[in-house]
Amino acid sequence: MKDLLIIAGPTAVGKTNISIKLAQELNGEIVSSDSMQIYKHMDIGSAKITEEEMQGIPHHMIDIIEPSKNFSVAEFKELAEENINNILNKGKYPMLVGGTGLYINSVIFNYTFTQTHKDENYRKSLQCLADEKGKEYVHNLLKDIDPESYERLYPNDLKRVIRALEVYKNTGKTISEFTKEQEKTLYDIPYNIHYFVLNMDRAKLYDRINKRVDIMLEQGLIDEVIKLKEMGYTSNMQSMKGIGYKEILHYLDGEISLEEAVYLIKKGSRNYAKRQLTWFRKDPRAIWINKDEFCNEDEIIQYIIENIKKV
Repeated sequence: MKDLLIIAGPTAVGKTNISIKLAQELNGEIVSSDSMQIYKHMDIGSAKITEEEMQGIPHHMIDIIEPSKNFSVAEFKELAEENINNILNKGKYPMLVGGTGLYINSVIFNYTFTQTHKDENYRKSLQCLADEKGKEYVHNLLKDIDPESYERLYPNDLKRVIRALEVYKNTGKTISEFTKEQEKTLYDIPYNIHYFVLNMDRAKLYDRINKRVDIMLEQGLIDEVIKLKEMGYTSNMQSMKGIGYKEILHYLDGEISLEEAVYLIKKGSRNYAKRQLTWFRKDPRAIWINKDEFCNEDEIIQYIIENIKKV
């Protein structure tokens, strides 16, 4: 199996510099796993890496779609794997770098995103049934076919109730049975994974996040959002719901003050970092690196390279 290096971590922890240095050492190319950097024209608010910062290292999955387009995890998986294979075919070292845990997992777990178990018409019919007869009625449909889900889920959790009914309709299996079958092959992937998560003291991280937001504003985040608005991108688009963009949109629409917008961006970014850390802890393959325990980034680079060679 071919090696795949993953550098993950919360926002503002310093993934970019370390990944560039590693790519230089390993003759690597970087596949971004950032859910905001896929969008064109959205540079400042996404902290998108610049051409200068790349230092000649090829980066993939950046600036690939317009902000008006939706982009699914299934699409990311397909394109990311295509890029990884192209990098391997060139005899280079593929590196998956970013903080979007779901994007990373789509590549390093054997998830399938086929349409086989999706039935939009059935979902809509169940939603209409809930609107007409109530959520309890739809929830009761689980009672005979999937008693476990019936007991576990509440009527108000309609989305999951519908999903459980949908899985049974299309597979003849309860959602628990279906999930267990998938889990059997979860780690059956064509890569030898080297997974590292960067972290640091929480107070230091939050300080870095707050300063990064201040820098974004100095660099022209407000002007960037104004330009996006002028280009016709609106708050109901997936891209414009990203942290930093939605708050500035609210400010520009007169809904909140600039001071409130900045406060919400910083708070939202800190909360996002916390969620990222929780997500990465779920994978037992991840090797955690506390940056505070190293004198400098070069020591971290050597630590990662030494760990890769051990496997």
